[in-house]
Amino acid sequence: MLTDYLQKAMRKARYEILENGTYYGEIPGFQGVFADADSLEACREQLQEVLEGWILLGLRLGHKLPTVDGIDLEIHKEAA
Repeated sequence: MLTDYLQKAMRKARYEILENGTYYGEIPGFQGVFADADSLEACREQLQEVLEGWILLGLRLGHKLPTVDGIDLEIHKEAA
C-alpha cells in the first residue's frame, strides 16, 4: 500500500525549468514537498526522498495525510 501511495503521489508531481537552468518539482496537495536539482532525474529522485520523509514524519506526528487515488494512510487505532 505504501509503495502504491508513493507511486501515485509521484505521478501528480509537476516540474519546471527555472531561469538558471535547474529543475524544480512539487506535488500539489502535499504542502512543503518540493525539490530542485540540476537535472530532471535528480529532481525527481530528490522529490521522492522528500516525499518519503514527509510521509514518515506525518505518520509519526499523527497528521492527516492526503488521500491519493483512494489510498488513505491514516492510522486507525483499534478499540481496546
